[in-house]
Amino acid sequence: METPDVRHVTDSRVLAAMAHPLRRRLMDVLTVHGPSTVGLLAERTDQAPANVSHHLKVLAAADLVTEAPELARDRRERWWRLVTPGVRWSSSDFDADPAARVVADAAISLNLDRHVALARAWHAADDAAQATWHDGPFSLNKWLHLTPDELAALSREMVALLDRWADRSVPADGHERQPVFVFAHGIPARP
Repeated sequence: METPDVRHVTDSRVLAAMAHPLRRRLMDVLTVHGPSTVGLLAERTDQAPANVSHHLKVLAAADLVTEAPELARDRRERWWRLVTPGVRWSSSDFDADPAARVVADAAISLNLDRHVALARAWHAADDAAQATWHDGPFSLNKWLHLTPDELAALSREMVALLDRWADRSVPADGHERQPVFVFAHGIPARP
């Protein structure tokens, strides 16, 4: 399922640029907070500005981020934004080249590590932080019996559901809304 706001990556060099924990995190920060300066990104990731700047250049060379000069107040200020809000790839696109497949596998592993780290950080948060969210945070799992086509249909339904929530107009009702990370994996597995 191709959408204009999701880039389908088929170049292993782009995956290699993404397959770094800080670069992955910088892309997350830009996704959540929108265009940012190096200083803002450094503050939000607890990194040195020079380190952030280096990693932004790697992401820019892979056409994952780009400068947003229209946001700068003067010639010294440099703003960065994502080229597309989302990226996706399929490991099968890299099967023909063993080296590219290694890069794709590393990118998948990094993503999974990032997802698990975010979940672990939530579960390690203090009771007061967790109490403010009541019963909102969730974890679910189900064992289903599906064909490959049925799993693909389920994937499309899940993406559509999350897109509906992500693309909605946020109500101006005075309630504070914080970033919430939602992830799901539907994979063939043995119990």
